[in-house]
Amino acid sequence: MTQTIFADWQPRYTSLFGRHTIKLQHRLAETGLFEDEALAELIDRADPADYHICTMGTDHRRRNWRAGDKGTRSGAEVIEAVRTGRIWINLQRVNATDARYGALLDRIFREIESNVPGLSTFRRSLGVLISSPNAQVYYHCDIPGQMLWQIRGRKRVYVYPAAEPFLNPADMEGVILGLTEEEVPYEPWYDDYAEIHDLEPGQMLHWALNGPHRVVNHDCLNVSVTTEHWTSEIRASYAMNYANGLLRRIGVRNPSRATSGPVFLAKAGLAAAVKYSGLMKKHRYARITDFLVDPAAPGGFVDVPR
Repeated sequence: MTQTIFADWQPRYTSLFGRHTIKLQHRLAETGLFEDEALAELIDRADPADYHICTMGTDHRRRNWRAGDKGTRSGAEVIEAVRTGRIWINLQRVNATDARYGALLDRIFREIESNVPGLSTFRRSLGVLISSPNAQVYYHCDIPGQMLWQIRGRKRVYVYPAAEPFLNPADMEGVILGLTEEEVPYEPWYDDYAEIHDLEPGQMLHWALNGPHRVVNHDCLNVSVTTEHWTSEIRASYAMNYANGLLRRIGVRNPSRATSGPVFLAKAGLAAAVKYSGLMKKHRYARITDFLVDPAAPGGFVDVPR
């Protein structure tokens, strides 16, 4: 692929990036890195710590998110189970395990930074999502900057304001501290205030930092790419929320959300000291698997003891 990653970058995107939702055209499919054979190879090579396999219920109001494992199944068998079942696979940090995806990630951000003067990103990562027809991802928020790149299939993405009541600071602090996964409380009436985007192959969606969102696939297999990135501003927001979560646990109510000044610097020091001491590890949620992938089974999996 010799052309630019983005097919339609417009001057206004420079001002909107990182602050508002934007949808752009991209050319990632032209790399050939996201065909079934390449995806099966990624699954075969993936370290268990770097992939999640999940299934979910059909009703967003009654969440039923379960974690599983591929067991001895090959990558090709896993993809077949996704194609005919109700499974969601998240291959994380593939840029670190395959140089081709690392080169693509570098190219993506070189292009973005060239279009957004002053933007400097670090701790970037690229993941691949492979999900079944009609699968969904429940309402949640992410901590780093996010972009969702559609390669194959179609999905509907609901993006909500990154402010109360849609996102409570205490809930986001719980995600950052690792006390919960990415899910945060949801009410059906939130949809009245959502931006709704039908994401087509060749489209990329980027939204404001921490913006809560949920996803529902159309009736087709979906292959998507996620990219994450950090900036100095995102890191400051993370440190503030991490420290506020600690303070809230010892009874401090409504701690300041400032990301500059002497109080913030003290919080940043507290966050770093606790995070790197490992004191919070014993409080982290534990992901428990209770199914194995099976392309011949209904839903593409079989239950196993927790």
